[in-house]
Amino acid sequence: MEKPTDPLSIPDADRDSRGFMARGVAAVAALGAVDAGLAVRAGADGAFAKYAGSALYTVLLCTLVAFCAPRARPLVVAATALGLSWAVEFAQLTGVPAELSAHSTAARLILGSTFNAPDLFWYAVGAAAAWSVHAGTRRRA
Repeated sequence: MEKPTDPLSIPDADRDSRGFMARGVAAVAALGAVDAGLAVRAGADGAFAKYAGSALYTVLLCTLVAFCAPRARPLVVAATALGLSWAVEFAQLTGVPAELSAHSTAARLILGSTFNAPDLFWYAVGAAAAWSVHAGTRRRA
């Protein structure tokens, strides 16, 4: 007879451990995205650095979405992060992010300050890259 505390008798115990592992992977990936962004900023300049930063912004959002929803499918994670990236970019048309960015470095890093239409494309590139890595790792697991 199984005890109620035996892991095999607890519904979804295996799923919960997978969610925990997925969150750990997402947290490490978030740190990797931040490290990559800092490396690009330190080692490059011009258009490459700007647009790589835009793509990495969405990659970071993908890792954060995956952390918050570890069972979400990779396409849902990427689409959510892309939507958030686009929402932030379009919010820049209002001037609110620019005002907040003038008073806070954190706001400047998270919200930016001025609308730049090419960023919309590079956010999609970042979402596609994150989706492919996420989907590939889930298939292997």
